[in-house]
Amino acid sequence: MVFVLTNDDGIDAPGIWALQAALKLALGDAGTVVAPQAHHSGCSHQVTSNRPIQVIQRAVGEYAIAGTPADCTRLALRHLCPEAKFVLSGINAGGNLGADVYVSGTVAAVREAALNRVPGIAFSHFMQRGRTIDWEVAARLAAKALAAVLVLPGKPGTFWNVNLPHLPPDAPDPELVFCPLCTQPLPNEFRIEGDSFIYAGDYPTRARDLGADVDVCFGGNISITEIRLWDL
Repeated sequence: MVFVLTNDDGIDAPGIWALQAALKLALGDAGTVVAPQAHHSGCSHQVTSNRPIQVIQRAVGEYAIAGTPADCTRLALRHLCPEAKFVLSGINAGGNLGADVYVSGTVAAVREAALNRVPGIAFSHFMQRGRTIDWEVAARLAAKALAAVLVLPGKPGTFWNVNLPHLPPDAPDPELVFCPLCTQPLPNEFRIEGDSFIYAGDYPTRARDLGADVDVCFGGNISITEIRLWDL
C-alpha cells in the first residue's frame, strides 16, 4: 500500500514528521510527503483554481506545495503520487473534534481523498493550555490508532478522524475508542469592543455529547470516528 502524508500546519511543522514516524512504527514505511509550504490551519476545504500552484521537490518523496491541504491531496493523487492507495493527514497541533471537522484543513485533506475514492485518516492532537506536545509520544499513539484502522474493511465515501488526548508525562497509554462525531456547536461567545466583535469562546469547556469524540478525547482516550460523505 502506498501512502501520501499531508497536513495543514505546513511541511516544516513537527506534526507531519511525527505522522511519518507513526507510519514507520506501524508499517515500516515512510510514505510520500506532499504538504503545504505555509500554515493553513482553519482553511477547511479551500482549493486553488485561480493561480498557478508552485511545487518544490525538497527530497526524494518530499514535496512542498504553495497551496492548501486539499490542493496537496489533489496534486498528490493526480500527479505526484498517482499510485497512492491511502492518504494520512496531520498530526495537527490542536484537536479536530465534532464541529471542528467542517473548518479543519487537516480533515479536508482526507475528505478530498474520500471524494476521489481513496481512503484516509486525519490525525489531530488536543492541546491543553500551557503545555507542549510530546511528539514522540504522539507518534507512538498515532501508530496504534493507524494499525487499528487499517485492519478494518474500507467503505467508499468514508474516512476516519482520530484525535489524541493531551496526557500528563508518564501517563499510561490511553484506550482506543471508536465513537460518533459530537453534534454540539463550537462555543460562540464574543466580547464587544467598540464596533468590533472579538471571539471569546473557550474550547475546553465546549458542550459535548456523552460518548462522542469530544467527550472521549477530553476524557483522556483516543477517539476514532468514521465520517461518511454519502450513503450507497
